[in-house]
Amino acid sequence: MKKSSKPARPRARAFPSCSHRSSPSSKRHRAAPGIAGVLLQRKTVNHTQKIQLLDAAGKWAAQDPDPETQAELQQLIERVTQGDARAFDDIADRFSGVLEFGTAGLRAELGAGPMRMNRVVVMRTAAGIARFLSEKAAGQYTPKVVIGFDARFNSDIFAQDSAGVFTAAGFDVLLMPSPLPTPVLAWAVREFSAEAGVMVTASHNPPRDNGYKVYVGGRITDDSGRGAQIVSPIDAQIAGLIDHRQPVAQIERAASGWEVLPAPGTAGDIEAAYLAAINPVIAAPKSEADPRKNLRVVVSAMHGVGGHTMKQALLNAGFSDIHMVAEQEQPDPLFPTVAFPNPEEPGAIDLSLQLARTVDADLVIANDPDADRCAAAILDGGSWRMLRGDEVGWLLGDQIAKGLPEGKKLANSIVSSRMLAAIAKDAGREHEETLTGFKWISRVEDLGFGYEEALGYCVAPDLVRDKDGISAGIVLADLASELKAAGASLAGRLDELAAKHGVHVTDQLSLRFTDLAQIPVLMDRFRHQAPESLGGSEVSEVTDLSAGTEKLPATNAIILHTFSGARVIVRPSGTEPKLKCYLETIEPVDDIHGVPAARQRATEQIQAIKKELAAYLNAN
Repeated sequence: MKKSSKPARPRARAFPSCSHRSSPSSKRHRAAPGIAGVLLQRKTVNHTQKIQLLDAAGKWAAQDPDPETQAELQQLIERVTQGDARAFDDIADRFSGVLEFGTAGLRAELGAGPMRMNRVVVMRTAAGIARFLSEKAAGQYTPKVVIGFDARFNSDIFAQDSAGVFTAAGFDVLLMPSPLPTPVLAWAVREFSAEAGVMVTASHNPPRDNGYKVYVGGRITDDSGRGAQIVSPIDAQIAGLIDHRQPVAQIERAASGWEVLPAPGTAGDIEAAYLAAINPVIAAPKSEADPRKNLRVVVSAMHGVGGHTMKQALLNAGFSDIHMVAEQEQPDPLFPTVAFPNPEEPGAIDLSLQLARTVDADLVIANDPDADRCAAAILDGGSWRMLRGDEVGWLLGDQIAKGLPEGKKLANSIVSSRMLAAIAKDAGREHEETLTGFKWISRVEDLGFGYEEALGYCVAPDLVRDKDGISAGIVLADLASELKAAGASLAGRLDELAAKHGVHVTDQLSLRFTDLAQIPVLMDRFRHQAPESLGGSEVSEVTDLSAGTEKLPATNAIILHTFSGARVIVRPSGTEPKLKCYLETIEPVDDIHGVPAARQRATEQIQAIKKELAAYLNAN
């Protein structure tokens, strides 16, 4: 490791023309509305209120250390004084509350103001985390913090500002040497026994967004939560220590003094250390004729930071026939080839499938931009198709369950398929359901494997207490190579699982909103006027999780069961302005020959449910 030797001179890089935009895939977490929030709720604004809002904006701009966001806000203020109503609405939205920790930490559009991601918000947040760590240490030890960042606009600047705040607080601070995947940071929190970890990333959000994930470990939490993202009560404790009114000039920030971890290609390479740690998640090659050499894999980094890491992980594991999607291999914060840099989005893996057909590949692996998620596509009946997140979870869970030590559990979130529970029972393993979000899955005691349907998989919880698209990728590739060598396929293995546990078909229905006030209205409709039947079967049970259950803490979600065995879970998204409905139908089947017909029946039922829900949600 090396000490930073020169004073830091952060220069923020703003997303081109990022002002005056709304963020369709950013979760906005609002505190008490204050004057700006009140103004947004009113149709008329008096002169005094307008002056109060402009005064708040002016004070923010005066202390903003970023000349670009400072100029952006000053221009908006000038436009408001000239009578521009849209500029006023923009400022009112920026000052309508403060960002709060959600499902994936802080996440919002880049720009000036307390409801945007910027250097002021980051430094105030880092200062709050520093207060929390200092209180926990109580002078008995020196807290250690590891900081990582992706290649989005300003990620390196936010990481360096955080390093400065933590160093000034007297902590031991380790900074990643370059943009690296989120799993590397999550692994490092455990590897270095750090009390906290910070990852600057907005994962798969649009280019104009950024975010701030916080992990805890070391002497802060117990073993099951060591290296996991923060949950209650820690998130509330940190939030209570963030001073949203503190002038930036009063936040102590060192210009140097943190340690920079060894860069890829140098002695002690931090990426190589992570790769060496995860390599044993699959068995070492048994001979020169190892089947991995015969698997042809296409890999996409989705313009993110996982390209080199994923490729090297496959090479280390013995795979040699690897084809990178060149157009998406190098980090690019503009994500030029995709509408949304999320493998789940329509069209996102088109280039991957095109390359797979060209090179006659066996498997496609696509990571999201921070590489904590793993998507896959396979040949099924002569055509390429992307696997659903649940399907990958079934394949990985079934493969891993066979080799788990006694006492290890399988776990998934409540919105994921019920098949993993059947797989666990068949393997003689315990199964546990958690709230949505890997911060909950990763805290399951004695976790052996965990997943959520949104492409998140934890295949090595003793190493990475979070979802990890790199290690999941090599486990999936290993399974594919074994099956190919035996004359079988991943599609065939899915049929085998269906024949054993019943055909499970899952789908989603999502409604995106610009007016977030519509989401609680729809949730209340489900609570008080739930559909009486779905897909031709009467609704047998409606469970409101807002009060929690014996096994689950309270959460804003509603579960509907039908007599036919179908299930629908409705919840607001934790990372996007959406209301999400998670659908699952299960059809029993006598043997593998009956799988196609059962799958058709289950698919028809789920499509009928989806159509009925869409009509219900869009009803006035």
